[in-house]
Amino acid sequence: MDRPVPRAKVSARAIAALAFAAVVVVTLDQVTKALVVANLPEGVVVPVLGNALQFLSVRNPGAAFSFAVNMTWVFSLISAAVVVAIVVYARRIRSMWWAIVLGMLLGGALGNLSDRLFREPGFGRGHVVDFISTPWMMPAIYNVADSFICVSMVVFVLLVILGVNLDGTRAVSEKQQRAMTEASATDVAGSAATGFGSAAPESGTASDAPGASRASRPSTDGPLGHDAT
Repeated sequence: MDRPVPRAKVSARAIAALAFAAVVVVTLDQVTKALVVANLPEGVVVPVLGNALQFLSVRNPGAAFSFAVNMTWVFSLISAAVVVAIVVYARRIRSMWWAIVLGMLLGGALGNLSDRLFREPGFGRGHVVDFISTPWMMPAIYNVADSFICVSMVVFVLLVILGVNLDGTRAVSEKQQRAMTEASATDVAGSAATGFGSAAPESGTASDAPGASRASRPSTDGPLGHDAT
């Protein structure tokens, strides 16, 4: 009877890192939005670093960077699905990199989801508070949650390209597999060749042994040690 394969233990460190990253992102996002709502009138441009960085308070009913403004409910559901998926897969995470990346993504999704659920004009249809403007980089207005979502997605892609799995192991590419297979075959062939060489007897015959020529040559000495006449 086959024994059941034991499940890997939950990594408390990875879950703690994920939760910490998510809490930090949500806190930064909600605090900055509260400050903007309380102190910055809508539509007023406040230069921070000239034209490189400006604050401009707007209400966004769509996705990040004011995309699809008439699909608020859809993005509320998508954000909720992302949150649930990350929570479900959190038990499988062993890599600290993946924990931090998914924590930032979770925090960003929760930050904007909170706006859609609890801000005006209603539950699930709330407008997200955007206020960061960088005209030199993009014309859209975004917020702290959007920034962390974008950063987490970039690192997400890098981890996938580098072959880092959720459990911290590295995926082996086909090229590496071929190299490992060739190296293994070479080692086996070398070991076999070495074994046959050591078992083979040294070249030569019994006649090469010391005294062999004398033993095979008849004696010409007489019984008294002198040549017989």
